[in-house]
Amino acid sequence: MSVVAGAQRAGAAEPVALVRYQGPAGDHNDRAVPGAALVADELARRLRLPVTVVGEPRPAAPASWDVELTVALPALRELAVAQEAILAAGRTPVLALTRCAAALATLPALARHRPDTCVVWFDAHGDLNVPDTSATGYLGGMVISGAAGRWDSPLGAGLDLANVVVVGARDLDPDERRLLTDGTVAWARVGVDLPDRLRRWVAGRPVYVHLDCDVLEPGLVPTDYRVPGGLTLADLAGAAEMLAGHEIVGVEIAEFEAADERGADATVGDAGPLLDALSPLLGA
Repeated sequence: MSVVAGAQRAGAAEPVALVRYQGPAGDHNDRAVPGAALVADELARRLRLPVTVVGEPRPAAPASWDVELTVALPALRELAVAQEAILAAGRTPVLALTRCAAALATLPALARHRPDTCVVWFDAHGDLNVPDTSATGYLGGMVISGAAGRWDSPLGAGLDLANVVVVGARDLDPDERRLLTDGTVAWARVGVDLPDRLRRWVAGRPVYVHLDCDVLEPGLVPTDYRVPGGLTLADLAGAAEMLAGHEIVGVEIAEFEAADERGADATVGDAGPLLDALSPLLGA
């Protein structure tokens, strides 16, 4: 069921909580903060909800993962507190995030409050690296592993890898590929039968959806990484329609950018087509 239907059935006075994160999260450019604002504004219009804003933007300052995490920690802790409060109140979080790394703050709270939930992670990358195995040292590539306690994130852990399904991953480092191919983490690859395969992996469990926009075929929405062989918007809509038949515990959208690499003079991104594809989940 959609986030709206599921939360209304739970009987909360304000069942869905819409949050926009605008703090740092290992950013390598400044396009994701306004991108998250575009997503949040469109969500607010469709869901008719106010937006809670978390964090303060600051210019991107690419550095090693540990330096970036130290810089981001104050805002990420604020996001973790917000996620904790939403879930503790029995409400459904819908989050417009800047980068995948922000989920280091959201997933541990989910694991505490809804350990039965299947995290469906749409991403061109595995995000299963740890600092010692990452080829790039990119903070966003260590999110699932951090939330699962494979490395010591100061934001907590508790996520069970058996409750994760990675969807659409195709740009993988060796350790990530091993975890996916040996079945430690479920892997639903791009393909025409994706909804059926994803249904089998989810197996009727409640669902928390994370969407990194680079899971899509390059050029469909503005995002930083471009990895050929991705989902179409129709593919995403088909998966969303199937997932909407489950209890939706929450939805988070990351890596939508306000403009492409041409900079501020480029066309501002339109979040509408993306949210149209996700509408079965959102009840909009």
